[in-house]
Amino acid sequence: MKTIGNIIWFLFTGLGAAMGWFFTGIFWCITIIGIPFGKQCFKLARLSLWPFGTTVNGDFGKHPIANVIWFIFGGFGLALSFAMCGIFYCITIIGIPFGKQCFKLAKLSVAPFGATIA
Repeated sequence: MKTIGNIIWFLFTGLGAAMGWFFTGIFWCITIIGIPFGKQCFKLARLSLWPFGTTVNGDFGKHPIANVIWFIFGGFGLALSFAMCGIFYCITIIGIPFGKQCFKLAKLSVAPFGATIA
């Protein structure tokens, strides 16, 4: 079931989201100081491609300063947009699995530093 979910997600949501995260990561990596933030964008791009069958384990305490900077300069907006997308998907019965994946991405976009994807 996760394979079918990943294929549907990839076609309708994942490819566009991953490309956005990838180009944002490249933008951040152009500056030397932005490389750690670019690496987190690449982490989000990878999860945006194939979210079904993965779990996000967040550890805010590993890099609290970087997570606070991330949250202030875009993490809150990203989490809010993923949460709104998840609510939109969950309105329909068939969209609930996709809504859950949006909530997973929202969790990662709040504090990606120290988070692992398993």
